[in-house]
Amino acid sequence: MGNKNLRPSDRVAVLGSIDPDAYLASTVTTGWVSAKQFMTFMALVQAGTLGTNATLDAKIEQASDSSGTGAKDVSGAAITQLTQAGTDDSDKQAVINLRHEDLDIANGFDHIRLSITIGTAASDAGGVLLGLDPAYGPASDNDASSVAEIV
Repeated sequence: MGNKNLRPSDRVAVLGSIDPDAYLASTVTTGWVSAKQFMTFMALVQAGTLGTNATLDAKIEQASDSSGTGAKDVSGAAITQLTQAGTDDSDKQAVINLRHEDLDIANGFDHIRLSITIGTAASDAGGVLLGLDPAYGPASDNDASSVAEIV
């Protein structure tokens, strides 16, 4: 059993968010965040109502600094495309798990972001990038400035 004195917010930080909204066919991202403080990461992708024939792709990208220098995809950190046609993936969620060692740290890639691309038609979507298992201190010390309260 885990330490009963630890709150979940001591172990998990909200690093970035793509606020739930109706987005035109485009790509939306979180900001670039440092991956130095956490051992693992998780992105929660939320598809709301997808427009006619819409598609939704999501992935985690890595870069060498907070401005996105040298941005590239993290291998194996992308979801299978959600679609409105056929199976209708509206109102579904997808999770991307990532370990620190999945990043190209040897070449200085120590920043990450969540990227969601909506294709063909405007659709409702959102996402959250979480940092888990902090190297030092409570995870909430690294929360995005958009986190208004921890209860």
